[in-house]
Amino acid sequence: MTRPTSRRTVLTAALAAAAGAGTVASAGPAGAAPSRTSSPPAAASLVDNRFWTTYTDWRCGTSAGTRAVAGRRPGLVISAPAGSTDYTDPHTGMASTWEYATWTSPVHRSAVPATEVIASWNAHTPQGTWIQVELRGRYSDGTDTPWYVMGRWAAGDSDIRRTSVDDQTDGRSTVWTDTFSLDDAASGLRLVSYRLRLTLHRTPGTRLTPTVHRVGAMASDVPDRFTVPATAPGSARELAVPRYSQNVHVGEYPEYDNGGEAWCSPTSSQMIIEYWGRKPTPEDLAWVKPGLADPQVCHAARHTFDHQYEGCGNWPFNAAYAATYRDMNAVVTRLGSLTDLERLVAAGIPVITSQSFLEGELTGAGYGTSGHLMTVIGFTADGDVVANDPASPSNDAVRRVYRRREWEDIWLRTKRYDANGRVRGGTGGVCYVFWPVGPAPAQRRVLRSLGLT
Repeated sequence: MTRPTSRRTVLTAALAAAAGAGTVASAGPAGAAPSRTSSPPAAASLVDNRFWTTYTDWRCGTSAGTRAVAGRRPGLVISAPAGSTDYTDPHTGMASTWEYATWTSPVHRSAVPATEVIASWNAHTPQGTWIQVELRGRYSDGTDTPWYVMGRWAAGDSDIRRTSVDDQTDGRSTVWTDTFSLDDAASGLRLVSYRLRLTLHRTPGTRLTPTVHRVGAMASDVPDRFTVPATAPGSARELAVPRYSQNVHVGEYPEYDNGGEAWCSPTSSQMIIEYWGRKPTPEDLAWVKPGLADPQVCHAARHTFDHQYEGCGNWPFNAAYAATYRDMNAVVTRLGSLTDLERLVAAGIPVITSQSFLEGELTGAGYGTSGHLMTVIGFTADGDVVANDPASPSNDAVRRVYRRREWEDIWLRTKRYDANGRVRGGTGGVCYVFWPVGPAPAQRRVLRSLGLT
């Protein structure tokens, strides 16, 4: 299938969706993979996670001007700049000179020869600093990809505009906003290993530095599938997660992807950030117009906005935003089954999931969507999914219960039909997982079993 020129989907009707019709605005899938006929591998072999987070991790690899720092939360900082570089921001036209230092990870050989890779990172970027994250992989035929930019990122927007980079391809693979993807998976070509490169930037002549606490990637080879096998319900539990509606914010700050109707991703992220007891300070929110409800949702939209994608649904940017809060970890990954999601919820960890569906495919939603983020907060005794759905008319209406079997398919599939009968893509289990530094033992065990710690 021919992929679109961007992962961005123009989505405009969440307000109508809340009234029972239309399309919810949010980030959609990277595009459907070409059809493959091989038998699906076992769920455990679909995904490989690798993250660099420890003091030992940061001392490995290749450094040019960076150093590892120890402590309760180790990280990577600028020690002595390796040089300076000029950067013209494509979204402001402003040209600036920056000192920089780099760190390149060791080569990671993925346990899953992959068709897709999504990087994510956690960093502190004080004003006057920013980072760039790149990926270079090796194909199964022994050749290498170029260095692909997976994101140029800062927590704020006063120095650079955080951005993905379009038009990156070597004719065999392409970066679609935040997702590295092979162009023709049916050829049998796979990405067997990769390195990540961090470039830390700061204002020349200062002692400022970004601090990167986590960088890594999820590599996967999820087979084409319109449905997935049913799983047996596990234990019932529901977590007390704050409820926020994106539709409360329709028309607010249209410079951030047309306002709240497109804010499912930052709204979901903000719910889980606050579940873990973090929130913006009054000083953080001083820029928001007085009198607006839930100004922290406006804040999340501004600070997840990707100026190239022109939306708030860049998956790694949402994880990076969550990790700007005190002692928070955040990653983008894929889960293999609803059972894995149940295990996280049972341990007290809610999860943000990405899915696409027609109105008739998810009973009780009242809308269809080409891509939407929700927060899974629990499971009923019958195994149905309890979700905080931001595509609701009010905060009080956010809590929904969706049928388990329907949810499994709309979230875990990679192929679907749109309203016109055309084959489209699905995310294949993409989700955000946020948790605090120093999780409880049960939480640590399930996170480790999924390769996230």
